[in-house]
Amino acid sequence: MRNRTNQSHELKLLLVCLLAAFILIFIVRSTLKTSQKHQTPEETRSGGCAGACNKLPRSLAQALIHYSTSVITPQQTLKEIVVSSRVLDKKSPCNFLVFGLGHDSLMWSSLNYGGRTVFLEEDEVWIKQIKRRFPMLETYHVSYDSKVNQAENLIEVGKGPECTAIGDPRYSMCQLALKGLPDDIYETSWDLIMVDAPTGYYDEAPGRMTAIYTAGMMARNRERTGETDVFVHDVNREVEDKFSMAFLCEGYMKKQEGRLRHFIIPSYRNGSESDSYRLFCP
Repeated sequence: MRNRTNQSHELKLLLVCLLAAFILIFIVRSTLKTSQKHQTPEETRSGGCAGACNKLPRSLAQALIHYSTSVITPQQTLKEIVVSSRVLDKKSPCNFLVFGLGHDSLMWSSLNYGGRTVFLEEDEVWIKQIKRRFPMLETYHVSYDSKVNQAENLIEVGKGPECTAIGDPRYSMCQLALKGLPDDIYETSWDLIMVDAPTGYYDEAPGRMTAIYTAGMMARNRERTGETDVFVHDVNREVEDKFSMAFLCEGYMKKQEGRLRHFIIPSYRNGSESDSYRLFCP
């Protein structure tokens, strides 16, 4: 119990330190952009700062207060969080898509301050609970028609030509393609994608088969040139392990830390002839 308590305190301290460091960077950057004209507090309060204000954004302040006082910590470990946060530090502000809505959602949104962070969640009741506390989080409900006990069959289905053909998941004939999301989700070039949902720890649960496949397809099909960093959590479980290797590809895997895998997947739509003949997995 003491070890678990210590780990919880360490993780909580890390979250606070990450947010504090990000806030410091924000203040420094804002200061560098500030005009040389000195303003009195009265001028600032009256709205005359004209873009030169260094006041901490409310969303960042709320996140810092929340994680400083909360007794609930995210499911990911300290080392796992650091892997994703380092990528965010390099790429933010950016487009960040997260499968799942949880106790770490405010953290991810805050670390991507100025960018767009979207959460896809299966539980409508849970969405309402979180939105009451953090209405600034952009969240959409998603329905899954798969089950964990179908995984063995689905991974075989995924080897077919209809699933390895690169294209928009909305129009895919592949059974693994996740449909029904807002059009904007499919049309956005996502810089980071985190797969930490849906539920996948029992046979009748929806499992992450379609989420992993769709994340990989969105990365390959992005219109903007470049690469997408894709993270999959809980790879200690069979579905997350096999499906991430099959559809995000071992050749694209950057590293694994604990239960988290990090893949870097290039866009297949760069327009060159070599891209059009690129294999699904290298």
